[in-house]
Amino acid sequence: MRFLDEDDDDPMLSVVNLIDLFLVIIGVLMVVIAQNPLNPFSEERVVVVENPGEDTMRITVKDGQELTRYESSGEMGEGQGARAGVTYRLDDGRMIYVPE
Repeated sequence: MRFLDEDDDDPMLSVVNLIDLFLVIIGVLMVVIAQNPLNPFSEERVVVVENPGEDTMRITVKDGQELTRYESSGEMGEGQGARAGVTYRLDDGRMIYVPE
């Protein structure tokens, strides 16, 4: 019974086992995030608005594999043009656009 008498208290073995455990946990978390049905980038066409109404507002548009990001400069837009329609806000908060 010589193998029972040997003392293998190498601290590196514990560190290696912890690293393996963390790698497995990271792998599982990555799979969970990729399979999340609430992930907005899992859809084909998505528009994400960050900080709406603020000076730091950003709009990210995903159309297929193409990502386009628009950032607010904080300045008021101006220019010439014609009225294109009317927008109404309903009691439940939805917006309806009626073209002219």
